Amino acid sequence: MTHDCIIIGGGPAGYEAAAIGANRGEKVLLIEKDHLGGTCLNRGCIPTKAFCRSAEVAATATSAAEFGIILPEGAVTPDMPTIVARKNTIVEQLREGVAAVTANAEVLHGTASFITPKEITVGEQRFSAPKILIATGSEAARLPIPGADLCLTSTEMLDITTIPASLAVIGGGVIGMEFASIFAAFGTEVTVIEYCKEILPPFDKEIAKRLRTTLQRRGIKFELSAEVQSIEVTEGIIRKVNFTAKGKERSVEAETVLMAVGRRAVIPEGSAEAGFEITRKGFAVDTRFETNVPGVYAVGDCNGICQLAHAASAQAAFVMGDNTDLSVIPSAVFTMPECAMVGLTEEQCKEQGIPYTCGKSFFRANGKAVTMGETDGLVKTIVAPGTGLLLGCHICGPHAADLIAEAALTLSARLPAATLTSTVHSHPTLPETLPAALPRSII
Repeated sequence: MTHDCIIIGGGPAGYEAAAIGANRGEKVLLIEKDHLGGTCLNRGCIPTKAFCRSAEVAATATSAAEFGIILPEGAVTPDMPTIVARKNTIVEQLREGVAAVTANAEVLHGTASFITPKEITVGEQRFSAPKILIATGSEAARLPIPGADLCLTSTEMLDITTIPASLAVIGGGVIGMEFASIFAAFGTEVTVIEYCKEILPPFDKEIAKRLRTTLQRRGIKFELSAEVQSIEVTEGIIRKVNFTAKGKERSVEAETVLMAVGRRAVIPEGSAEAGFEITRKGFAVDTRFETNVPGVYAVGDCNGICQLAHAASAQAAFVMGDNTDLSVIPSAVFTMPECAMVGLTEEQCKEQGIPYTCGKSFFRANGKAVTMGETDGLVKTIVAPGTGLLLGCHICGPHAADLIAEAALTLSARLPAATLTSTVHSHPTLPETLPAALPRSII
């Protein structure tokens, strides 16, 4: 054995595991074929949030007159090369932080391949260890339809240097909705084409509808229950997206088409030949994230359980022996307004026959939201009527991604939902919307 632990992939799962192992004295090898930080840092979470911030500034500047700030006519002009350059600077800065975190591990840049279940090659070098973590992440998926190569994926969208006049987004999930929100703020005419009946399929339907309604007011068009059949070039650079909806053939034309139909697991070469069980979602694992090969674990996107960066980090920490509660995983969408959720949705409670009661509060009744001029949205809580425990929390509104943390802590600590009301919240603040959203019957 050449190392105590080998980790394939330097994303949120990989560098988390490498830091934990190396800092407690293990001989750890971290193999990364590209830049440290993985998809999240280089092609996902962080770059898109940099774009989101630019979009927020553009939207704020556009509405500056509402706040008594008068700008010269036509002063708001998004500059895509500058936006991309800022994104790249942020990514470079954070890569340095990942390098510092993994400083005690041996880092090797190259492509890892399995030659046996416990042996790995990188070029001409061969390595082995009693414990191996596969943390190879995922890549953007494409629909198997004619013209799919005419579309950009989220990776290419993060490096475009001009703002398209029109954008068709295939997929109304998290990635699609974030880019739709971003480019609408930049002045692009945006149409979202979604296969399901509603955008954001995993989210509470009331929250998803609220977001869609708000985005429609911002000018974004939606085609729901639509199955894309093909993409073709019409005149010049214009793309035509052909789809069927409610039994009728329809189409949308746009200068740029983004395909945002999810992500698929990246499987290291030689994995199947080495005997690993691989499903449509990725590596098959047990409740401890161990594959069918003892001592080899698959964490993060490559196991297909939960494709979120913080879920990947938590799974890696769990495998490395940390005390991590994996039963509570919040998620967020950085649209304008933001959406966030944790725990069960109302639909899941109904499907599972779980008794529940709902409560709601609205940002239009919150003093801080009113002063911010961001009154769209609501907080929805789901509570077990017998125990008074919080079952779920769903938010559409300003800073939803931050607000959900208090609900996640309440869920993880198994605290009574009424704890939110007995805790004094600063005034005026957005977190006051959480206790206000609890059902009156449990307060």
